[in-house]
Amino acid sequence: MASTRIFLDDRRTKPGKPSVLKIAIAHRHKTVYVSLNSKIFTHQWDCKKLKVINHPEQMKLNVYISGVKQKVDYGILSLVSEGKIASMTAVDIKKHIDQLIHPEKAEKEKEITEYKNLFSTRFLKFADSKQPSTRKIYMHTYSRMEIFEGEHLTKLKFEDITKDWLTSFEKFLSETSPSQNARNIHFRNIRAVFNEAIDEDITTAYPFRRFKIRPVATAKRNLKVEDLRTLINYPCEKYAQKYLDMFKLMFMLIGINSIDLCHLKEISNGRINYHRAKTKRLYSIKVEKEAMEIIEKYRGKNWLLNILDGYNDYHDFTKHMNNALKNIGPLKRSGLGGKKERKPLFPNISSYWARHSWATIAASLDIPRDTIAHALGHGGNTVTDIYIDFDQQKVDDANRKVLDWVLYEKK
Repeated sequence: MASTRIFLDDRRTKPGKPSVLKIAIAHRHKTVYVSLNSKIFTHQWDCKKLKVINHPEQMKLNVYISGVKQKVDYGILSLVSEGKIASMTAVDIKKHIDQLIHPEKAEKEKEITEYKNLFSTRFLKFADSKQPSTRKIYMHTYSRMEIFEGEHLTKLKFEDITKDWLTSFEKFLSETSPSQNARNIHFRNIRAVFNEAIDEDITTAYPFRRFKIRPVATAKRNLKVEDLRTLINYPCEKYAQKYLDMFKLMFMLIGINSIDLCHLKEISNGRINYHRAKTKRLYSIKVEKEAMEIIEKYRGKNWLLNILDGYNDYHDFTKHMNNALKNIGPLKRSGLGGKKERKPLFPNISSYWARHSWATIAASLDIPRDTIAHALGHGGNTVTDIYIDFDQQKVDDANRKVLDWVLYEKK
């Protein structure tokens, strides 16, 4: 059984300052304190009679203290009669009593908790936890929901996001975004926030059991092996040669992304080890001789490669690289000014095609799907996957096999 008493807490009171009256609650050899809305000086407290003395409003204060004490004692008796107190700690009782004697504080905390657990609040918090590029995608989804819902968006609970809501939102999106896959990005973002909220015990609602995100097949972003050979051996313009070399290097490093390529630091024991910016997953890639030739050609000052020696950031580099790749192809000049007329080999190509092409060619060589998945970092988060040397030799062999086929037509 918990016991209570009024207590003037002057343990940390500075000289000449009043102290806070509290209720001390003892339970299971532990004492906790609940503050009252009263402060008095030490000489105004009778610690034997537990009453306020020598105070201009001592009668009012003593009535207040007595009333709070009765409320606390009644609250504890209620916990006993309901059979709850046996499983409660002193801290649990303090929280319960705090809500009894400070209902306005409890209401405010409830409002704060409800606000924190609203769908829009959790969505923005989730977006802020992502990398800048990913956060931008989430915020685009949020802006579309704002247009759809207006000010009401900030009041939505997770339970308000139903199958009907998602269906209506999709209809709204379809008016300005005819691409099903583009719309699916928004729904995957919303689903990710739901999954996080469920993991944090914020909600049990999950409308995606009934609302299915159905992707539509799109054109592959990869080059056939014959096209890739044509590209990497093409006598491009001088300004484009560096970009073409970087595309080849990305392919030789198993489709490494441009942001990770730009920020590589060193080669250690013949390998490049890095954490992928997008997923934070650890990669280790053996640097084959063909890749090393390109690296040596473009050695950097502060980074492994000199890309960021001449560009502000990887975005700037990637933009120029993609433009240059799209322009590679037959070129002729016409007119007095020698105007360039181009016939691009691959007008839709981008740096990301290196990754897709590696995976597609690896599959065509009958390299096992799990090896390809591991090479691209698509494995699960099992204990085994934590170790970077898990089947690493298989990945090294796979990359060598891909390069031999593409570069030398050796199978």
